[in-house]
Amino acid sequence: MKSFLQVYGCEPRVVADAPGRVNLLGEHTDYNDGFVLPTAIGQRTRVALAAADSERFTLYSTRIDRSVSFTLDDPPSEHHASYVFGCLKLLQAAGVTVPALNLHVDSDVPMGVGLSSSAALEVACLRALRTFLSLDLDDVAIARLGQRAEIEFAGVNCGIMDQMAASLADEGSMLFLDTRTLQRRLLPFPPGAELLVVDSGVPRSLAESGYNQRRAECEEACRLLGVTALRDVADPAALDGLPEPLRRRARHVVSENARVLEAAREVDACRFGMLMDASHASLRDDYEVSVPELDRLVAALQRHRSVHGARLTGAGFGGACVALCHRGQAAVAGREVVDGCRRSGLAAAMLVPATAASTGGPAAQ
Repeated sequence: MKSFLQVYGCEPRVVADAPGRVNLLGEHTDYNDGFVLPTAIGQRTRVALAAADSERFTLYSTRIDRSVSFTLDDPPSEHHASYVFGCLKLLQAAGVTVPALNLHVDSDVPMGVGLSSSAALEVACLRALRTFLSLDLDDVAIARLGQRAEIEFAGVNCGIMDQMAASLADEGSMLFLDTRTLQRRLLPFPPGAELLVVDSGVPRSLAESGYNQRRAECEEACRLLGVTALRDVADPAALDGLPEPLRRRARHVVSENARVLEAAREVDACRFGMLMDASHASLRDDYEVSVPELDRLVAALQRHRSVHGARLTGAGFGGACVALCHRGQAAVAGREVVDGCRRSGLAAAMLVPATAASTGGPAAQ
């Protein structure tokens, strides 16, 4: 792993960063114009940059310890560079003159586990460009550009939640977000509670998973129901006429929105945990985005004496789980659950609270 100075022989002009995020409730609701409840995590992605002497952009990633070179007319073939390329191209398309740059990316946001390492990269990159080019972009505009970069250049038809969380959330509160209007407010965590995030050890890739298929199923359900988005369905009974699996897909979204809205009324930790448990059951049975390893990990978390509730987090098909714990007990609960899972053959790892093992290596994009 090399520093900016070691790679480019000078110091960067600008350094910016953005956090990863964990979603507590509201999974697969953002692209249905629904409600979400993420929070930022301590792990962050850092982007440093300076003007280049050549006419080409160079992107160095500490994760792969390798540089990628491209121009805005000659895109990079490496997937991790497509997120940065997309941000640059969107600014150019908006009329911004973007000079050739040397960029350096370093991150301890775990990759491929549902904590939005890609959104952290997009937002950090756009923050650095905003400062370097003196751009008039607010945090919502940065989130929107990051989402477009992921959709148009990385091939993931994502909602807005991840980029809004990376751009606007903090570690000390939950971000309640209406993804249709982008109205939002910060909410306190349930009193006496703290978060635990555990990686199942099962990798997943959004672009290669059933994520886009689930989105298409929701769009077909909307067509049959005659609504703009599943957020517009107020009565779950209205879903009964849908064919399977569309009925179950839509039922998850409608019930998940209701869970977020209830949690946003600042329920206590016990009730919040019950909502998380119900969310996982819905993601497993109705949305079918869990896998056996995730179910085993969630069950182990739910059985622990210090856990109020637990669920998979992120798009599913592998990745991480999030639990709400009694304050001061998350690290202990995490170690005990991880040890038990490892004895049964599951390669679990605690990510939040962060440990030396979970932050010791770069995991960016």
